[in-house]
Amino acid sequence: MKTPRSIFIAAATCMTLLSFSTSAQEASKARTDPNTSIEALSNADTFRVERDRSPIPRDYVQQPPLVPHSIRDYRITQNFNKCMDCHSWSKYQAAGATKVSITHFKDREGTELGNISPRRYFCTACHVPQTETRPLVENTFKRAEGLRR
Repeated sequence: MKTPRSIFIAAATCMTLLSFSTSAQEASKARTDPNTSIEALSNADTFRVERDRSPIPRDYVQQPPLVPHSIRDYRITQNFNKCMDCHSWSKYQAAGATKVSITHFKDREGTELGNISPRRYFCTACHVPQTETRPLVENTFKRAEGLRR
């Protein structure tokens, strides 16, 4: 006959395994849903996003500009890009935003296109919001010489 302690341990183990299985299934479903935002997939919501502000200075040559506002609920899908509501060439002045660079309208060979190049369409692949946080590790990084103030 099993002791009450071993029955308790077996039951606790089963409950733990079932809860991990359910969590893993939910996480897997969220990762495959194209409407799930990056933020919804991340548990690292401990940083503070900067409030809207003027453009942030760059630290090195060819650095993609940092996003000076929250992009929490911005959708970028195959058919819709929320960033273009303000940053497109036809809307940037009314929105008071920076327009998309002409480089985003060129394909790999340098041919100018009539719309944003597919390889530049998903803005958050290069442009990230600025956060107010401490560095994860100490470093001795210095701005590029031409960008120093």
